[in-house]
Amino acid sequence: MSLVTSLIYRRRHPLLGRLVQEALALYGMEVPAAVEVGPGLAVFHRGFGTVLHPYTTIGAGVTLYNGVTVGRADPWVPQERSAMRRVVLEDGVVVCAGAKIVCKEGVLTVGAGTVVGANAVLTRSTGRGEIWAGIPARCIGLRERPGAQPGPEHGRDRAAAEHVAT
Repeated sequence: MSLVTSLIYRRRHPLLGRLVQEALALYGMEVPAAVEVGPGLAVFHRGFGTVLHPYTTIGAGVTLYNGVTVGRADPWVPQERSAMRRVVLEDGVVVCAGAKIVCKEGVLTVGAGTVVGANAVLTRSTGRGEIWAGIPARCIGLRERPGAQPGPEHGRDRAAAEHVAT
């Protein structure tokens, strides 16, 4: 476990929490105590520039790269009037460098095993095991599962994959 990951897990400590938050700030990370973090979090490149909204839930085995932002799509509105409720990164999600995940309203869920590509701007929920990229992000394929046979939908847009399936 890296030092940064260790600090993230200790940010709720009753005595050391404030000191841990300041140490994370030195790495350019903002991870509020309210963020729920599951086991096995991996943070690469010390997470420089990573900012997580307090209403974020991170599942088990999630990977975050540097420069990731998880937040609201309406930061000019007071939190209590925002339509955003929560962002959920399910188990095994990979959020690549510079990706932005912004919730407009309700709960935005990044499905288990999904990859959000570098510098993508994700504004809607995803399915399981998908690959999202672009601005705004769109589904560009599916992650291959170990032992799975590649299907015709791999490497194609979701619409093309659905067309092949029909």
